[in-house]
Amino acid sequence: MIDAAQSRRGLWIAVAAFVIWGLMPLYWHLLRHVPSLQIVLHRSIWCAILVAAFLTLRQGRGWLREILAQPRLAGMLAMSGVLIAANWSLYVWAVNSGHVVEASLGYFINPLLNVVIGVLFLRERLSPPQWIAVVLAGCGVLWLTFNYGSFPWIALCLATSFALYGLIRKFAAVEAVQGLGVENLFVFGPAVLALVWFESQGGGGFFSLRWGGVTDLLLVMGGALTAIPLICFAYAVRRVPLTTIGLLQYIGPTLQLLLGVFFFGEAFGVDRAAGFGFIWAGLVVFAVDGYLQSRRRIVAQQA
Repeated sequence: MIDAAQSRRGLWIAVAAFVIWGLMPLYWHLLRHVPSLQIVLHRSIWCAILVAAFLTLRQGRGWLREILAQPRLAGMLAMSGVLIAANWSLYVWAVNSGHVVEASLGYFINPLLNVVIGVLFLRERLSPPQWIAVVLAGCGVLWLTFNYGSFPWIALCLATSFALYGLIRKFAAVEAVQGLGVENLFVFGPAVLALVWFESQGGGGFFSLRWGGVTDLLLVMGGALTAIPLICFAYAVRRVPLTTIGLLQYIGPTLQLLLGVFFFGEAFGVDRAAGFGFIWAGLVVFAVDGYLQSRRRIVAQQA
């Protein structure tokens, strides 16, 4: 049973995760001279190493055996590892290929998928104002999709892969850091082999320092930047209703959108502004409803 304090802590940790994700395009932009696939491979490898080292120092080597002894749990984490690796690959490529705004659309669609999953399959319930918020946001996403000018495959693939990742991690009964460590270890071996192949073919630049020492450091630190918000997300998703998580996730894509328009200089016309206006109106309704519900709970406790 999740008490009010845990739920409140999970809520703020979720907000922190989405803010970090929203600002990530700035970091990957620093690595735009590195092939996108190799950025993701380094991201997976260094995230796995850093998390595994942390867990080993804190818990000893038994943390891995404990999870691998549960085949169903290990299988769930293998699936979540593949999903998040695919999500990373597409996202980094989108950022460094001039598709930051479309990537932000993907993460606007993703919370709606979480809400649908939460209501239809997890029996979570929405209050009337929350339904209004979801409908407004849904109208905005539909407007953006049909006025985008081409099929938004980047957005839809990002949304689907992350929604499925969140669903699996909600049911994977494992501590957040342990789960992240194991899911990254499942992709560690293939990532190392792929990087070795790139280096042997002359397409890499990490070990030869062809990209420079600063780039190598940024690639390594990308593992930590990956681990922190994912740990926060995995912690929060087991303590906060999936419908709430779904609506809070608009923080990340809003920040990405602002970066795409004002930092990367991507197009943002009237049609897109109208679509995002619906989404932001939904967020205002949701925020006001959450505040009023919180005030009512406080009054009830004081009575």
